[in-house]
Amino acid sequence: MRVPPYYRLQEVRRLFAGMAIGAILSWLIFLYIYGEWQEEYSVQIRQQEETIRDLEKEKKIWQEDVEKFNKENEEKLTIQSIEVKITNYEKYELDELSVYEIEEAVKEDIETLLSKDIETAFKSRELTRRAIENRSFKVHDKRYRLKIKEIAYYTTLSIQLNLEFE
Repeated sequence: MRVPPYYRLQEVRRLFAGMAIGAILSWLIFLYIYGEWQEEYSVQIRQQEETIRDLEKEKKIWQEDVEKFNKENEEKLTIQSIEVKITNYEKYELDELSVYEIEEAVKEDIETLLSKDIETAFKSRELTRRAIENRSFKVHDKRYRLKIKEIAYYTTLSIQLNLEFE
């Protein structure tokens, strides 16, 4: 069997020539459209990179400002309240009222620390310790002395105390 000689027919030549020209034209159109898209995307990517750089610079400036502001505020923090807690009053079988009165007396002794900045209060911690530990309390004909178990300095001055016989 033999393949017919299509190369001799004029219509077949025109068909193949048209297909070749159509392929070339469609390829050129594809390259043009693809090139335009790539150009738009590259411009958009450059703009986004520039925006990202600007935002990172701005974020860095904001973070520095916030850190500076926080440091200034930390220096300005003051003691706004005092909490006193006696932890071992059950051992001496004291009633709640007596414990409350002792706690209030301690608060009155150190109320000068209210509205002082934390740094000043922390520097005067030895004076605070002596003011609390050197005072004795008389409850039900027995004398008690306080020992500081723990002190926490922040906007609330928190003190935990232990009772001892004098």
